[in-house]
Amino acid sequence: MALALMLIIVHGTAAFAGSGTALQEKSITGRVVSTSGESIPGVSILVKGTTHGTISDIDGNFTLSDVRSEDILVFSFIGMKEVEVTVGDQTNLEVTMEDAVIGVDEVVVVGYGTQKKSDITGSVSSVSEERLAKIPVSNVMQAVQGAVSGVSVTQVSSIPGEAPQVLVRGGGSLTASTEPYVVVDGIPISKMGGSINDINPNDIKSIEILKDASATAIYGMNGANGVILITTKSGKSSKPTIKYSGYLGVEEFANIPEMVSTDELLARYAEGNRINGSPLYEAPVKYQYEVENYKNGHTIDWIDEVSQTGIQQNHNISISGGSENLSYYISGDLLDQKGVVKGYNYKRNSIRTNIDAQVTSYLKIGTNSSIVYHNRDGGRANLLNAEAMSPYGRMYEDDGTYTIYPMFGETLWANPMLPTTTSPERRQFNVNLNGFAYVTFGDIWKPLTGLTYRLNAGHSTIQSRNSNYTGQSVNDLLGTATISRSETQAYTIENILRYDYDVNKHHIDLTGVYSSQERVYNTNWAQASDFVNDELGWDRMQAGASSSVSSYADRYAAISQMGRLNYSYDSRYLFTVTVRRDGSSVFADGMKYGTFPSVALGWNIRHEGFMANAEKITNLKLRLSYGKSGNEAVSVYRTFTTMADRQIPFGGSTNIAMVTDRLGNSDLSWETKESFNLGLDFGFFNNRINGSLDVYSANNSDLLLSRKLPSASGFGSVTANIGETSTKGIELTLNTVNVATTNFKWNSSIVFSNSKSEITELYGDGLDDIGSGWFLGEPIGVIRDYKKIGIWQEDEITNGDHLDWDPVAKPGDVKVADISGPDGVPDGVITDDDRVILGQTAPKWTGGLTNTFAYKNFTLNVFIQTVQGAMRNNSHIGMAADEIERRNSFAEIGYWTPENQSNEWRSLNKNSNPHGYGFPVKNNFTRIKDITLNYDVPQHLLDKAGISALSLYLSGRNLYTFTDWIGWDPEERDTQRGWNNWEINYPAVRTVVFGINLTL
Repeated sequence: MALALMLIIVHGTAAFAGSGTALQEKSITGRVVSTSGESIPGVSILVKGTTHGTISDIDGNFTLSDVRSEDILVFSFIGMKEVEVTVGDQTNLEVTMEDAVIGVDEVVVVGYGTQKKSDITGSVSSVSEERLAKIPVSNVMQAVQGAVSGVSVTQVSSIPGEAPQVLVRGGGSLTASTEPYVVVDGIPISKMGGSINDINPNDIKSIEILKDASATAIYGMNGANGVILITTKSGKSSKPTIKYSGYLGVEEFANIPEMVSTDELLARYAEGNRINGSPLYEAPVKYQYEVENYKNGHTIDWIDEVSQTGIQQNHNISISGGSENLSYYISGDLLDQKGVVKGYNYKRNSIRTNIDAQVTSYLKIGTNSSIVYHNRDGGRANLLNAEAMSPYGRMYEDDGTYTIYPMFGETLWANPMLPTTTSPERRQFNVNLNGFAYVTFGDIWKPLTGLTYRLNAGHSTIQSRNSNYTGQSVNDLLGTATISRSETQAYTIENILRYDYDVNKHHIDLTGVYSSQERVYNTNWAQASDFVNDELGWDRMQAGASSSVSSYADRYAAISQMGRLNYSYDSRYLFTVTVRRDGSSVFADGMKYGTFPSVALGWNIRHEGFMANAEKITNLKLRLSYGKSGNEAVSVYRTFTTMADRQIPFGGSTNIAMVTDRLGNSDLSWETKESFNLGLDFGFFNNRINGSLDVYSANNSDLLLSRKLPSASGFGSVTANIGETSTKGIELTLNTVNVATTNFKWNSSIVFSNSKSEITELYGDGLDDIGSGWFLGEPIGVIRDYKKIGIWQEDEITNGDHLDWDPVAKPGDVKVADISGPDGVPDGVITDDDRVILGQTAPKWTGGLTNTFAYKNFTLNVFIQTVQGAMRNNSHIGMAADEIERRNSFAEIGYWTPENQSNEWRSLNKNSNPHGYGFPVKNNFTRIKDITLNYDVPQHLLDKAGISALSLYLSGRNLYTFTDWIGWDPEERDTQRGWNNWEINYPAVRTVVFGINLTL
């Protein structure tokens, strides 16, 4: 492909060069003025498709030589509308440029319709198509990460095909989901079984994120956590346009912690023998299977064994176009990722068809449908176990099979390569069939001008299958086969009636919505074990001597009505009021419905007469909003007392009995979020400086929490409406045009978000819930632990300094502060009373800085992300001390000995952390997130080859992270031995890709 393109470009260049001598060139002079007749200096004048140009002088005059009659001159200036002029026979031009307030007249999606940005009263952030196109990602939210204020996108795992976590304005619920509600082309995918991961980023035209109550109230019970509106691309009335977008890239770990050296490992073995009496099989090694490799001087890099160079590639082809009455956009996409940890694979194949047809003058119909296939097959290497392996461990048996326990006789950690001998299937197939009909009544009867009706209908089917067999190769001597299948059927129907009316300076639009949703889910699971051999697998589960099956099904339904009024006077005074009523099947009769109102005001100060002479102020708008939104916050059937089946031996046989397993609560009702937002949109110097500032406050009440019950009740807990939280924050977006000349431009964008949550009420008794980690007056997620102040030293113990402080302390133990006793003063003993709030798990603030440099046909985009003020327990440091002396670990983690007398690291004594300190540390970081260099091939080189556009780019992601975190990455998932979820242990990766965008 690349070679063919190069030949086309060379051929086109030669053809152009051969004919250029026959064209007559001339000089063009002229003047550029504003609509008021004033000269405009510094206007960029370029021959379209080239870098040949000039700049107007202080009087607006310009001269440009070597211009042909068929050339088109492009006039551009910050804050002015771009003008194109065909040269023809002209030699002197008078060009008039109009003001273009950037972004203010931009039309954005606001839910059930669109609005001019200047008329929006709520807090809405947009992600441009340009940013989406220039950052190659497999999940579109990766392109949003750090680029939108108030939206936290965390890539807790880089597992191929796994979506990042998204949080809008910090959430506010304690136990309910905090994920935002996602709507694609008017049809929700949240709660219907879908995922953002189903959407091909190449198909997306725009993303709007609704954040405050005024913006989200139209989605009522679904708006409490913010709303993400995704609009996919559509065709235009033009000849067919074929586009190809593709990239090929390599991946590696963004950071590989240094493991201890062989000498350091042997020293740990010796120290463990000294302090714990841990035996050495044959000094200096600890385990039987280490002896041979130690004597032969052979070592194994286990991290290297389980990893590989990751490869990802994406190929997307689309065709779009249309006629006066028909437009279409059809695309096909193939994404293929081979992860950096062996066995982690992901393939996504998708097809999208968007068709709009103007059937009559008043009726338009269309479809926005897609089919997506996900494949995550493959046995995955165990990175968690690889971290623990001794470099002297044994990899293979004599017959070439993997050794089960490389450090035998240690059986806590199996060979990390064992899972790669299995071939599990993880597959999902999604079919989304969506359609709409749009009626303009004014084209039926003129008095009804402004009245429209839109019907949105969507149906989705999601089928998934997971199959696995484990046998002797992974130390399952009897063999176990498992199959699970699930299916989700969902539909959405929305009726949207809208009326727009303009008279003089007044504008009114009314929107009414009636919608219904339903999701039906079912799953079945089967397992068999004790097979005669490992060849049968899950395809003949009846060959297992023992088996078990289970199944489950549920149904969810919702119905909603919404009314919204938007009013503006002279685009100066703006008013929006919204009321939505939702009914949900998760609640009992009498509690199913909730009503959620909102109101918002806007004042376009710049449009006032007294601002007429404030030429330096381009845009100034004040926004104020208040409203409520809801959250169902519980899964289906929580209002019912449910029963479970149990096998009970009786009369010499096993019988099935039904027992109550969960107490229902028919009084459960809506969790409600009450929000206030004050915003300011601004622009100065023809919008060379522009942005927005928002201050918000939100209170979540009637939280749906699990309340503990007395044991005499027969139940451990019941879900009830109790508790309140509050969230306050500030968001800033600042965009600047730093330099703008003919050949060079430099733009910057800064986003900043600060959010603070607080639990204001729990159970009405004024008490904390220590077991759940909830504390009144504190953030929702906190670290409550002892305050570590060092390590106990030998002389301190000898002098008895510990006796009135921590009587059980030994040299090398963690030293924690004696802060408080039952009466609130230090009592000479370490108890739970000495635990204090050390920090919060959510960041105190986040920020992003994007710099875009454009020189002629080159564009360099540099994005830096920072996350500050968060804390988490570091399980790498916090693992049991006697475990550290039995395994490999990170070299940066040391240990106390009588010789080094460390005051940072504890000893390897198995009880050196007697109080269970969790080793919390700050996980702040600043990351060079993305750097992309793009080259647009000059148009005059492409015209002769019939190519409309061609760009090439080189992009790097997660290039470097500045952090004090010890481990793989400050955002890594926290998983430990014995948690049985080792597959999620997959740290951040660094990606470098080369891509091409071609338009015919």
